[in-house]
Amino acid sequence: MAEVARHVMATQGYTRKDVGSLEMQQAILEAHLKEEQKGWHCPIQLSDRSAIDPIVYAVLTSSDENEAQRRREILMNSPDFKNALPIYRRSTFILLAPVADWLEDDGIRLLEHQERCFEVFKQTLVELGIPFLEIGAQMRFLEERVTMAMGLLNL
Repeated sequence: MAEVARHVMATQGYTRKDVGSLEMQQAILEAHLKEEQKGWHCPIQLSDRSAIDPIVYAVLTSSDENEAQRRREILMNSPDFKNALPIYRRSTFILLAPVADWLEDDGIRLLEHQERCFEVFKQTLVELGIPFLEIGAQMRFLEERVTMAMGLLNL
């Protein structure tokens, strides 16, 4: 799957400065869901991003808890997101903990507050009933992470 957020940003004129924009996060959420639907007929779909990402970023960039809750509800109440939720609940998300050696500034992603971002991801997945596993510094090598993911898929 192509990297959806970068495509949305490039085609709709958003930059890293717009990450806090609810409109940008809505556009990314809808584009993710549209792209993911193409693979719903496949028994295995592997992606490094999902429609959960814009929800997390909307929460992270909120001015306060009330604003975070309002933004979360707007995105989670999208009809397309509600349709995808049962599929997400039958999936397993793999979260990579923020390990300093793995972080690279690509000019797009926010690198600040990685621990908070990780916590918001976990809270969101728990709230939505989506199963997940965490990988951290205990699996430092890419080959280990790939082997673990393939084992989950019985490959």
